[in-house]
Amino acid sequence: QVQLVESGGGLVQAGGSLRLSCAASGLTFSRYYMGWFRQAPGREREFVAAVNWGGPNTYYTWPVKGRFTISRDNSKNTVYLQMNSLTPEDTAVYSCAAGRTLPTTVAGYEHWGQGTQVTVSS
Repeated sequence: QVQLVESGGGLVQAGGSLRLSCAASGLTFSRYYMGWFRQAPGREREFVAAVNWGGPNTYYTWPVKGRFTISRDNSKNTVYLQMNSLTPEDTAVYSCAAGRTLPTTVAGYEHWGQGTQVTVSS
């Protein structure tokens, strides 16, 4: 069965950094776009970042450009999200996802992890 497991979340002060990891199993990892989404309480899940099959093409939502970096290691079936210069507005549950269409939208993803909490204090 397909399984995506996130790790690396936690509590950090504004201006700090976190590195999220997502380990995938049960799928041919290199055939999928991998994305990161986030959801704050009472808000809709929103796109954060994505990377294509081989890793050279990346996509970001405007608010995180220049602060977050997505990458993948196909040999380890793992996707990462390096998060720098964090602000309280980044507080959310971050989930990784695997998909094959529409890399910047929820509808484009087939498999989802349970998510990891990121809390940024002011």
